[in-house]
Amino acid sequence: MTTLGTGFVRPRRWLRGHPLAFDRGLAAAVLACMLCASFAEPNPGHEPIFGARTPEPSSVLLMVLAAGALVLRRRRPMAVLAVTGLLSAVEFVLMDPPAPVVMSTVIALFTVASRTDRPTTWRAGLLTMGVLTVTAMAAGTTPWYSQENLGVLAWTGLAGAAGDAVRSRRAFIDAIRERAERAERTREEEARRRVAEERLRIARDLHDVVAHHIALVNVQAGVAAHVMDKRPDQAKEALAHVREASRSALNELRATVGLLRQSGDPEAPTEPAPGLAVLDALVDTFRNAGLPVEVACTDPDSPLPAAVDLAAYRIIQEALTNVRKHAGTGTKAEVSVVRVGETAEVTVLDDGRGADARTGPADGGGHGLIGMRERVTALGGTLTAGPRYGGGFRVHAILPVTSRTRAPEGPVTAERTGGTA
Repeated sequence: MTTLGTGFVRPRRWLRGHPLAFDRGLAAAVLACMLCASFAEPNPGHEPIFGARTPEPSSVLLMVLAAGALVLRRRRPMAVLAVTGLLSAVEFVLMDPPAPVVMSTVIALFTVASRTDRPTTWRAGLLTMGVLTVTAMAAGTTPWYSQENLGVLAWTGLAGAAGDAVRSRRAFIDAIRERAERAERTREEEARRRVAEERLRIARDLHDVVAHHIALVNVQAGVAAHVMDKRPDQAKEALAHVREASRSALNELRATVGLLRQSGDPEAPTEPAPGLAVLDALVDTFRNAGLPVEVACTDPDSPLPAAVDLAAYRIIQEALTNVRKHAGTGTKAEVSVVRVGETAEVTVLDDGRGADARTGPADGGGHGLIGMRERVTALGGTLTAGPRYGGGFRVHAILPVTSRTRAPEGPVTAERTGGTA
């Protein structure tokens, strides 16, 4: 199904990028239909009889001119409608039975209705319907109520209504897209604002903790040094205050810095910074927790730079943590790390049913994807995260092997397609 859909999307994109080629093909198709219909004799109550008549050279010329005018229908829709309508009226007056030149007018009227406003469509449509219908009724030998004359009225009216419906649908889709883009921008700005406010609050808390307790430690240490020789009991009391103040400072610092940690991070890491060399051990922890994970890495013997290696490890760790939290039972995950030229691509996929849960905060968090984006942006890479077609979630990071560490322009500057987790 995906391959079939892709096969239709590519020609559609090409035609949108080459509108003149589409109009030329449409003009050729309309000319072929008009020529084919000009050889048919309508037989009421039965199928048309082909080969019963042959169009006049003048009719063929009018059909060619009307079809050729359709090539310019996007650039000059009103002029094309006027030309095709005039050629159709001439055909009604000169030929009996007339050739179906009016088919080009139907296409031109549809174009005018789909590319202009509704008042213009009403005026152009009523004028075209009235002129062609009256001309066909007055110039033809058939009764005015014949099905050929009523067909002219019906087809021109249908063209105007269909074009107006297409224009309304385009306007509706554009309005929805514009509202979605505005809502997306508002969400991103709100997320940046909240992250900035939280960081400012934590910075203030750290300043207060450090300034207060270090000042207290400094005063008590000075007192202890001053009375150490003459009054050792008072010196011991001052040192006890130093120890209590330092313990209180450490506890408050641990609580404040803990706000920046993810739920699965160790409280006091003592080992070196992890990387892809210990990826198997990381994956085993998730497997032991009941999450099947498949790993595919290319060029395992070619180490990445330290910053890139750490970023890739942290992205995989956070993504798998989100899978375990939100994807539900029976979920499988896939991890791949691929070297592509001067970049390394890290991809984490899952087939879980809880992809929508990762678009909002969970368990009081909500900064998982933001942290991943900031880590990737600091290295000059890009990150995309969002639901997969058919279910599940996808996290994809492109990291330059030759990293160019830089400060991010804002709290969240990497590409955003998913929410926070």
